[in-house]
Amino acid sequence: MKKVLFIVAMLLQISSFAQENVSILSPDKQLKVSLAITDGKANYSVTYQGITVLENSPLGLSTSIGDFSKSLTLVKKEEKQIDKTYQQSRIKKSSIHYLANQVVCTLSNADKKLLEITFQVSNNDIAFRYGLFPFKETANCIIEKELTGFSFPSNTTTFLTPQAPAGSGWMRTKPSYEEEYEADAPLNHNSKYHLGYTFPALFHIGKEAWALVSETGVTGAYCGSKLSESNNGTFSISFPEKDENNGHGSAEPAMALPATTPWRTITVGTSLKPIVETTIPFDVVEPLYAPSQVYKAGRATWSWIMWQDESMNYDDQITFIDLAQKLGYEYILMDALWDKNVGYERMEALIKYAHSKKVDVFLWYNSNGAWNNAPQGPKNCMNNAIARKKEMKWLKAQGVKGLKVDFFGGDKQETIQLYEDILSDANEYGLMIIFHGCTLPRGWERMYPNYVSSEAVLASENLIFNQHFDDNEAFNASLHPFIRNTVGSMDFGGTLLNKRLNKNNNGGRTRKTTDIFQLATAVLFQTTVQNFALTPNNLTDVPSFEIDFMKKVPTTWDETVFIDGYPGKYCVLARRHGSEWYLVGINAEKTALKINVKLPMFAGKTVAEYSDDEKRNPTFKSTKVANSGEASLTIQPEGGVIWVK
Repeated sequence: MKKVLFIVAMLLQISSFAQENVSILSPDKQLKVSLAITDGKANYSVTYQGITVLENSPLGLSTSIGDFSKSLTLVKKEEKQIDKTYQQSRIKKSSIHYLANQVVCTLSNADKKLLEITFQVSNNDIAFRYGLFPFKETANCIIEKELTGFSFPSNTTTFLTPQAPAGSGWMRTKPSYEEEYEADAPLNHNSKYHLGYTFPALFHIGKEAWALVSETGVTGAYCGSKLSESNNGTFSISFPEKDENNGHGSAEPAMALPATTPWRTITVGTSLKPIVETTIPFDVVEPLYAPSQVYKAGRATWSWIMWQDESMNYDDQITFIDLAQKLGYEYILMDALWDKNVGYERMEALIKYAHSKKVDVFLWYNSNGAWNNAPQGPKNCMNNAIARKKEMKWLKAQGVKGLKVDFFGGDKQETIQLYEDILSDANEYGLMIIFHGCTLPRGWERMYPNYVSSEAVLASENLIFNQHFDDNEAFNASLHPFIRNTVGSMDFGGTLLNKRLNKNNNGGRTRKTTDIFQLATAVLFQTTVQNFALTPNNLTDVPSFEIDFMKKVPTTWDETVFIDGYPGKYCVLARRHGSEWYLVGINAEKTALKINVKLPMFAGKTVAEYSDDEKRNPTFKSTKVANSGEASLTIQPEGGVIWVK
C-alpha cells in the first residue's frame, strides 16, 4: 500500500511539474528566462527590462538513446546561486566577478529517460546546456540533432556572416570563418551559401534591444556548431556539413555518458555596452590543464604579410628580427615555407640570432592531413601525434616559444579533437598556439592556458590580395568589437602603415584608411600576441610619433569599457593596461563623425591625442579634458582618434 501511495504521489508531482513554467531571473532582476513544457515539448523565452528578446524558442535533443524533443515532463528543478571570481590575463579584462542564478531542470521523456537542462542567468548574460545520463547498460550516445532555437521578434535585423561551403576557396581550405558580414539585414534574409551562419551572431530587436548569440566550452568531446537559416525568424543550432574535413568523420558528435553539451550563450542589453564588455564565454568554463610555464604576451614583427612568400629567406628574416629589436618587440613570427627556403639546420642558427637580439620566435605550420590542398610547409607535422611530439621536442630544444598552425578542415568533432590535441601537446613542450584558417575560439583562452588566439575573421592578408577589402576595411573593422572579437581573441595581423601594400610601398593595393585608424586597431583588436604588419621602411617614412606609439602599445588589458558606436559605422572604446588608459575610435563612414562622449577615466587629465586633421593627415598633440570628463570627438572619414593617459 505504501508503495502504491508513493507512486501516486510521484505521478502527482510529475503532473504538477508538467504544467509549471520555470522562471530564472538575473541577480538584478532585469533579465528573465521562462522555461515551459507545452504539449510535451520544451521551449523557452527571454525578456530584458520587459522587452521581448526571444519569443517561444524550442529546446531538446534527438539522440541515439532516446528522443528528447517530445513527450517531455518536468520532474525536478534545483536552484542555486553561482558566485565566483577569477583572474584571466588573456581576455578583455583581468579580474572577473561572475554572479548568476542557476536552475537545473530535469526532464523525462516517454521512455522515462532523463534530460537535464542547466540555465545560468547573470546580469545581461544567459548560458545553458544539456546533460545526458547512462541508462541501464547504455553508456554512450550520438547526438543526432539539437533542436535548440532562437526565435526573434519580426522587427529584428541581423549582423551575420555566412557558413562557407566545405572544400571551397583557395586550395579547398574553407570553411575558415573568413566571410563578409551583412549589416542590418532583414530577419528572414537567406545567407550567401544557404548553409546558415557561423558564430557569433548579432541581432538588433527593433530599436529596443540587442542580442549576441554564440557558444562556448567546446572541446574534443563535441563538435563546433553554427546557426541554421532563418525559419520565420527562428535560427536553430546546426551541426557541421557532412563534407567538411573532406567528408571524413561524422557530422554528429558522439558522447560517453554522463556528459554535457557545450554552453549556448546569449548576451542582451538595451545598448551595445553589455555586448562589447561581456565575459560570458569564459565565465562558465574552467581551465582543463595547468600551464607548464608562464606564457608571455607581446608584439611581433612579421615579414610575410607585406613582403609575402619571397620574404621567407634567411636574410629577410634577419631584417625583421632586427626590426623587432628596434621596436622593442618580444617576438618575430616566421611564416610558411621556412622549412624549404631556410631549412632546419639554418633555422637553428636563425633562432639563435633572434635570441641574441632578445627576440623570441613563433613558427608557422600547416595543420594538413587529408582535408585540403594547401601546399605550404612544414606539412604533416601537426596532424599526427607521433610526428607532432617529435617536432615539438625539436622546437623546445631550439627555444621556440609558439606556433601558428594553419588550414584546418571544419568543425567536426574529430577536427575539434585535433585543435585540442595540438594545444595539449604544445603545453607539454612550453609552446603557445595561434590558429589560422580555423574555427572560432569558444572559451579557449580560459580552457587552454597556452592558447593565444585564432584568426577566424576576414583578416589583414585580404587587404593585400584584393582592393575590394581595402575599400571596405573600415566597415569590417567597425564590426569586429561588437561581434567576432567580443567572444574571443582575434589574430588579425594588422596596423599596416604602408600606404601601398607591397614590399617597397610603391605598388599593389591602396590603403584607404588613415594612419591613425591603423594605430587605433592595435588597441581596438584584442589578442595577447599581436603580429603587426610594420615594415622596416615605416621607421623613417611615417611620423616618429606613430612609431613611438607602436613601440609602447600593450597587448594585455585589465579593463575594457564601451563608449559609443554602431556596428558597421563607428566604434569608440577604452581599454586599461595597469594604470594607463587608451581610448580609441574609428569611423567607417565617408563623412566626418562628431560625437559627444563621457570619459570619466580621463576627467581633468591632460592626454596624448593622436588624430587626423581635415585632410586626414596624422597629428599629435596634448589635450586637456574637462573635470566633468565630457568631451567632443571628431573622427575623419575612414579615420581614427586615440587618447592615452
